[in-house]
Amino acid sequence: GIIVRISLELSQIRMSVNECKCKCDALKEGESSNADKGSNTAADEAGSNSAVDIARDAVFVQSDAMPADTPIVIGYDFNKGVDYSQLLSSYATSGFQATSFGQAVEQINKMLECRDRPMPADHITAPDTEPALVVRNNCTVFLGYTSNMASCGVRETIRFLAEHRLVDCIVTTAGGVEEDLIKCLAPTYLGDWYLKGEMLRKKGINRIGNLLVPNDNYCKFEDWIMPILDDMLEQQNKQGVVWSPSRVISCLGERMNDPSCIAYWAWKNNIPIFSPALTDGSLGDMMYFHSIKSPGLVLDIISDLRRLNDLAKHSINTGMVIVGGGVIKHHICNANLMRNGANFSVFLNTSSEWDGSDSGARPDEAVSWGKIRIDANPVKIYGEASMIFPLLVAETFAKYHHAKK
Repeated sequence: GIIVRISLELSQIRMSVNECKCKCDALKEGESSNADKGSNTAADEAGSNSAVDIARDAVFVQSDAMPADTPIVIGYDFNKGVDYSQLLSSYATSGFQATSFGQAVEQINKMLECRDRPMPADHITAPDTEPALVVRNNCTVFLGYTSNMASCGVRETIRFLAEHRLVDCIVTTAGGVEEDLIKCLAPTYLGDWYLKGEMLRKKGINRIGNLLVPNDNYCKFEDWIMPILDDMLEQQNKQGVVWSPSRVISCLGERMNDPSCIAYWAWKNNIPIFSPALTDGSLGDMMYFHSIKSPGLVLDIISDLRRLNDLAKHSINTGMVIVGGGVIKHHICNANLMRNGANFSVFLNTSSEWDGSDSGARPDEAVSWGKIRIDANPVKIYGEASMIFPLLVAETFAKYHHAKK
């Protein structure tokens, strides 16, 4: 019995020893695990701090000091009342296209300042130079516009410029000529962009955007112009008169004899209106029908090309104000190539350069061709001209004119 009791006690002692060993091993493992966890936490904290520093450094990059003469962005304060001139002046510091507008105002005013300076004493005009091509001032201003400008109310703005001889040369399309003349015979009406073409066609009404032109207007134009084309043909055949688009337009302005008309004032003030695509419109339609009845009338576009290029070439300085794009823009720019580029330039249209079009090209592209001088500061406004051009004239040509009165 004693032996059995001793054996049981030894077994219990062994079990107790084994339990102690297991607990010690578990304790060691726990300590090791806690040490590893502590090590990982420290590493995580260090990594987190590094990421925050990177983000902070990225967000809070230190700026260089701005040059002292850098303009500050600020718009018009209506607490000062409604002063439209000051409002438009504030565009220069408003940013985006408003700032381009302000830069265009500055560019045109520089044209006009240059225009007022005395001409060089050694500038000589050839005695046989026709009146419309005489260089009369120190800066020849070329104005270009597309036909829609004559269709809409911008016509009256352009008429003001021609009436007071604030520009020296005009280039426009056939529509820019005929729409001006037709408005002396019958009005253009306001309509809507979404009037159905089928309905309008059945009513004999033509749509130009949200403008409406009754087809009767073109019938009246035909009645008015056909006798003039007869006279032109007779003068060509009997007197040897050489007609060019600009001479035709001058004749039409004289015959219209209406002070609301751009062409009338251009004729009266010896401002040549060039239109290299004169047949592309209602005028072309009239010439087509006239040629069937009385063939033979010839228009010499080469003589006009010579006249336009010579005017640019002999000018002391030149400025370009081009409203729209296409042929009118390129024709003026290319004429200025003949003198190694214009001194002052303002483009106004909605076209972008991404299709490679001349209409959308920025002025810097014209610099590459020699059509704008390298030392010039040309401006392009991206915007719709019926809103912007009258405001541009108000801040430049109109102020200039009324200040001189």
